[in-house]
Amino acid sequence: MKKVKIGNQGFEGSVISLGIMRMDQISLEEAKEVVQTALDYGIDYFDHADIYGDGESERIFGRAVKEMGIPRDSLLIQSKGGIVKGGMYDFSKEHIISAVEGSLKRLQTDYLDAFLLHRPDALMEPEEVAEAFDLLEKTGKVRHFGVSNHNPMQIELLKTKVKQPLLINQLQLSVTHHPMIDAGLNVNRVNDLSIVRDGSILDYSRITEMTIQPWSPFQIGNEKRGVLIGHPDYRELNEVLDRMAEEKGVAQETIAIAWLLRHPARMQPIIGSMNPKRIAAVAKAPEVTLSREEWYELYRAGGYRLP
Repeated sequence: MKKVKIGNQGFEGSVISLGIMRMDQISLEEAKEVVQTALDYGIDYFDHADIYGDGESERIFGRAVKEMGIPRDSLLIQSKGGIVKGGMYDFSKEHIISAVEGSLKRLQTDYLDAFLLHRPDALMEPEEVAEAFDLLEKTGKVRHFGVSNHNPMQIELLKTKVKQPLLINQLQLSVTHHPMIDAGLNVNRVNDLSIVRDGSILDYSRITEMTIQPWSPFQIGNEKRGVLIGHPDYRELNEVLDRMAEEKGVAQETIAIAWLLRHPARMQPIIGSMNPKRIAAVAKAPEVTLSREEWYELYRAGGYRLP
């Protein structure tokens, strides 16, 4: 599989990342099959978080990798922290360090290739984050850093004290959920799509060379409406996906990911499937190049009008 530059510090990983959020819902043997399928198709980047399955997803992954005898240096392992069960966020030095150490223990590894702050903490003190990152870097427990679901000014605030480059921002994005794209297409229009809700995070990421990792790339939106593939509310979109998939000899899921990869922002989509067949299908996306006409056709098919 092709590699993507993650940030601007010489860090590279597979264009597609496998999210491990749902690994707690499958058996250890099934987990081994998932990991092996990903590796067989060139996916070497695995995304975790301490809250996934209350830590069980990391634990199962760590055990699977160990029993499979996979060399640590053949994997890129990323985790996130900062969300506290019960309804709060915590970017204190103590919590960040504890989150990383917990992930390392469950994953049975000595270091994370990347650690991200999961969701913005309204009580964040950049000085504490900086102290935590310095210690984690000095002790070799984390090699690269980033954020998830942050806007540009929150990132800039972190940068006032954090000296490590922030290479990554995980953001929700799919062919049916793309407000960061809509705002740029509707400049100077009086409609809901013209509202800049995220501080122009897409353009900011490109300017600062932060890699966007789209999460839930098959999800319809913020509402719990399921996935876009086969959804009755998106018949036209599915007809277009089906036609393009047939023309290119791939699956609909492959086209949905290729749509993200067609954007020049050098994104690294995170797929959360625990289905080996779907993983294999999506792994073909980097080899599918959509034309400009096809990209815009999919955008319109999702129910969006161009101004």
